[in-house]
Amino acid sequence: MKHLLEIDSIRLLFDERLILSDIYLKAETGDIVGILGRNGSGKSCLMKIIYGTLKADKSIRINNVPEYEAYKKPQLIRYLPQHNFTRKSFTLKRIFSDFGIDFAQFSSIFPEFNGRIKSHIKELSGGAHRLVELYCILKSDTQFVLLDEPFTHLNPMQIEKVKNIILDERKNKGFVITDHMYKHVINICDTTYVLRYGKINLTNNIEDLKKLEYIH
Repeated sequence: MKHLLEIDSIRLLFDERLILSDIYLKAETGDIVGILGRNGSGKSCLMKIIYGTLKADKSIRINNVPEYEAYKKPQLIRYLPQHNFTRKSFTLKRIFSDFGIDFAQFSSIFPEFNGRIKSHIKELSGGAHRLVELYCILKSDTQFVLLDEPFTHLNPMQIEKVKNIILDERKNKGFVITDHMYKHVINICDTTYVLRYGKINLTNNIEDLKKLEYIH
């Protein structure tokens, strides 16, 4: 069954400065939508608005039903923020159990975690911590996934494996991704936008990114 996420008429002001203006975005099951933009362009704000943790003028609909506090419904949407969200005192066993995710499958893809199911998060490097959280979000039983800087702190091999997981999970989910590693975003996404001066701009190629002054 296909599911539909629609974001419409999003408008955000900070201290009378217009951050986002009349944003419209759509994602369906199977879609991977990328959002690029310079620092301060509003990418993370847009993610939080969709998730329902940042107030703004907005219309968020999932399967044509308004959802203003989507964060309360993990069966509909999951969100990977830029900051870590799992407690450092938790073990990997606890985290994977809470998410209902198979640790054995995870460690078969990322063998560097073999034998570490009893390790605490505080014992992991920043990149390993990020990878655990990212994997649990990607494999969650949900309809849509928002990923804010998913490739941060990961090594090149891990990034490629994560991209393959996203491509596999798209069979059952829709994705919205933002990351400064724009080549990875373009490589994996069906549709890519650039946020600039509060507006969202559809792009088709690298030349469009140059015209929008995202890259030079």
